[in-house]
Amino acid sequence: MTDLTASQVQSAEAVPARSRFPVHIAVFLAPALAIYTLFSIYPLIDTIRLSLYAGDETGARSFVGLENFRTLLSDPNWSGQFWNAFRNNLIFFLIHMVVQNGIGLGLAMLLSLPRLTGGSVYRTLIFLPTMLSVVIIGFIWQLILNPLWGIAPSLLKAVGLGSLFGPWLGQESTALLTVSLISVWQFVGIPMMLIYAALLNIPDDLLDAATVDGAGPFSVFWFVRLPLILPTLGVVSILTFVANFNAFDLIYAIKGALAGPNFSTDILGTFFYRTFFGFQLQVGSPTMGAAVATAMLIIILVGVLIYLFGVQRRLQRHTF
Repeated sequence: MTDLTASQVQSAEAVPARSRFPVHIAVFLAPALAIYTLFSIYPLIDTIRLSLYAGDETGARSFVGLENFRTLLSDPNWSGQFWNAFRNNLIFFLIHMVVQNGIGLGLAMLLSLPRLTGGSVYRTLIFLPTMLSVVIIGFIWQLILNPLWGIAPSLLKAVGLGSLFGPWLGQESTALLTVSLISVWQFVGIPMMLIYAALLNIPDDLLDAATVDGAGPFSVFWFVRLPLILPTLGVVSILTFVANFNAFDLIYAIKGALAGPNFSTDILGTFFYRTFFGFQLQVGSPTMGAAVATAMLIIILVGVLIYLFGVQRRLQRHTF
């Protein structure tokens, strides 16, 4: 009887100890959670709330529901600029998706070659522009591409391609492509390093087995390496999508808030800046700016959800 009572007492004391709330974890998470809530969650919720209001000349705001979004998408004074910025942003993203990630994949494959000498130097040089200020990048490329005193015309003439040069940043047909390629040059090091790390994690036994079976370098890449790095390529793709639809600084540094010529380089970030803060003859509207920011959030959220539920589940089949 005594032994049974003692065991019951011990089990009763053990239950509260196991179900006790981990206070120490909450203490460590509280500062980060408070900062994240103050500077991320609250501004996000308040922006969505502000997008449902409209202001008058006196500054008073009234609740209008989804009227700002209807104005943004269908009003002639707003819809043209919005759809132009969205189309340019989509082109901006596709160029990065194809050119930047394609070059990053190729560079990662080259750097992963076992017989390559000076690989660390190449990685550093390619990744270096990523760490530079966007303002510096924009200023340097404006100097290089200037038709009057830039060095690009001289370099092209030196190799016999001087006739191909033009004022690429000043033409509507080439300005967006030129800015996109400048951005590709600056940030190609990020997908390169992510893919390079994924390639290094592939077991050598799989590559050796494929080589012993008679597979050539292309077959090893296509049938062994590529399927194994598909999850990383998916992560790189979604990071590219989110970063490009949040882009603003490089275009602002090169072309200003008007994103010229004639709004040919205008994307959602610069359109939001002009709408919210105003620029030159355009008066700023915080409520319409909040509507543009909310529309950007919805676009990014839809893209991320498509990736999570339509792409990531398929890519997980190739993971170990």
